[in-house]
Amino acid sequence: MIEFLTILYPWIKAGHIIAVISWMAGIFYLPRLFVYHAESAPMSPKTDSLFSLMEYRLLWVIMNPAMVITWFSGMLLASIPGLIDWGMFWPWTKLFAVLAMTFFHFWLFARQKEFQAGKNTLSGKTYRILNEVPTILLICIVISVVVRPF
Repeated sequence: MIEFLTILYPWIKAGHIIAVISWMAGIFYLPRLFVYHAESAPMSPKTDSLFSLMEYRLLWVIMNPAMVITWFSGMLLASIPGLIDWGMFWPWTKLFAVLAMTFFHFWLFARQKEFQAGKNTLSGKTYRILNEVPTILLICIVISVVVRPF
């Protein structure tokens, strides 16, 4: 099985990169939708419904599948012998940042449910500030993998 993964390495890596880009696109855009949704209140039921539908589809059609594929392909890559030296610090910083990104994803999921139920309590400003979280995590992930400073 390991030999098979080694042969498929370029394809798994390509799939991983595509999934990460898709996940990140959604994780950057959903908080922005929340900003517009929160700042548009009070709004007509039709506009509220449109925002809720956009948020729902972004989460369920793009973000969730992309996150699952990112994790699956990442675990496949991590299981290829010699690819990652777990004795170094960089894989752990990357893993921590990916776990934090996943936590943020599920936090966004909970906020989407609140918007859908008409129970959002956070301001547009709060969502605007929190929209920087994935940027910081992405920088940490890329530097950990590419530069490997640790």
